[in-house]
Amino acid sequence: MKLLLQRITHFQVRYLLGPLSMLRELLMKTIQEYTPARKKLLDDERIREFWKRLSASVSRKMADIALLRKTLAFRRSTLIFLERIQSIGFSDSMDEYYKRKLGIFNLLNFFQLITGLIVPIVGAVMDDKLTLFSWYLSSLPAFISMLALALNSTRNYDTAMIGYFLLYPFFTSIVYMGGMNLGTELYFILYGILSVFFIQEISNMLFSVALSMISYFILSVVLNNYTYQLQSENIFLYIWNQLIAIIFIFYGLFLIKKENAIYQTRILAKNTVLENKNIEIRKQKREIAEKAGLLKRQTKELTDLNALKDKLFSVIAHDLKSPMYALQTLFRNIQHYDIPGKDIKKMIPDVVNDLNYTTGLMENLLQWAKSHMQSNAVRMQRLDGRKIMTDVVKLLRLQAEAKQITVEIRAPETFSAIGDRDMINLVLRNLLSNAIKFTPAAGHIIVGAEERESKVRFFVEDNGIGISASTMQKLNENDYYSTKGTASESGTGLGLMLCREFIKKNGSDLEINSIPNEGSTFSFVLDQSVEALNTI
Repeated sequence: MKLLLQRITHFQVRYLLGPLSMLRELLMKTIQEYTPARKKLLDDERIREFWKRLSASVSRKMADIALLRKTLAFRRSTLIFLERIQSIGFSDSMDEYYKRKLGIFNLLNFFQLITGLIVPIVGAVMDDKLTLFSWYLSSLPAFISMLALALNSTRNYDTAMIGYFLLYPFFTSIVYMGGMNLGTELYFILYGILSVFFIQEISNMLFSVALSMISYFILSVVLNNYTYQLQSENIFLYIWNQLIAIIFIFYGLFLIKKENAIYQTRILAKNTVLENKNIEIRKQKREIAEKAGLLKRQTKELTDLNALKDKLFSVIAHDLKSPMYALQTLFRNIQHYDIPGKDIKKMIPDVVNDLNYTTGLMENLLQWAKSHMQSNAVRMQRLDGRKIMTDVVKLLRLQAEAKQITVEIRAPETFSAIGDRDMINLVLRNLLSNAIKFTPAAGHIIVGAEERESKVRFFVEDNGIGISASTMQKLNENDYYSTKGTASESGTGLGLMLCREFIKKNGSDLEINSIPNEGSTFSFVLDQSVEALNTI
């Protein structure tokens, strides 16, 4: 801030002085070298007086600006000089905190060097009672400050510190023990205060404080009879030494307080930066962990899908051929042989079973492929629940009649639900097909729905062979599992997997309840409220 103000003031002085000088020269030239045409105008005393006053005012302003310029130049030179004193011994490897401490130490030594020369100079010029030995003794404190600055300039920092805090109390004690009381006993307190701030080694700091305090007690309290009393010889110089000591004490305390505050502020700022970095690192770790978990899940899903794909291809390669070969054999025999109608009727049920299996397999494969190619294509809409259930039962009527199984629709005459029409249709079709598959001949199946508040529960209940505990565990693990039905009907295991997947996409879960040899119930719940259209 000081440097900025200096630059602004210097700019003002520099660029105002030139125009003012030109104006002054113009005014003087107008007064002294006027043309005859202007003579009559300039003969008027009032105008001449105005020009003179204006010229004098401009001259005074120029003198003030010149003085201000000299003052600023002196201040600038002084600040540069003090900055050079402060930077004695600086190196690029030092941290900012140590540089500030060293700068304070250099300034203290410089000011103590200046004040320490006052007594010897005054004694040499004015005081004829000061002996040569006493004069040498009074010069020792200034010599120590000069020695400390010299050691810092050669980067012997520790030697300069130890020398300052040991030699200053020691030589000051010698001055007093030589019979001279220069009024500098308060400096012992200053040395003790500064040693706490500058000396880092605890043992050295305690020794320096003890030396200063003991010296102060002995020389100021115990030994109080001196041959040379500066107080009686030169009261003003004595008071000056006391004031300088007090100023140095308060200045030292101020610097210690200031530097500690700056240091703590920087530490807090660094801690804040580190804390922000730690928060950012923890956040990045969480993101990495989440991405790693997501990648792990995706890897597992891809692995499962790849295994399912291989399984499906093997099913397609094997199972689709059997119905085609059966049809081919049937039609070839009809074409080449005279087969009675009774024999043909006996072969048709097996062919129909194979075709039913193939139709269901193809339907499931197409829906599975569609769901994975358009994973987000869920078209939520309001469904007519009764109509969907009726269509599914009609579609599988022949399959149920082949085993003499009765299928009952147990649901309200009119009700609706929110879901994807194609997905819910395929789920009910697969659940009813499985119920027919695992229900013995002359069995009974219920396809029903129950309204509960703003939801509706769909269920398919049979009195078939039920599901064992081991099979239930595989189904709950969403494992790829298939077994033959009560009439040796084949299956791929794909239907139930599709049911789980499609029901989950519609915001629900497939619930399975079964008792072996008594029957099973498969159910899921859909919303009826309009809000469900935008929640999935």
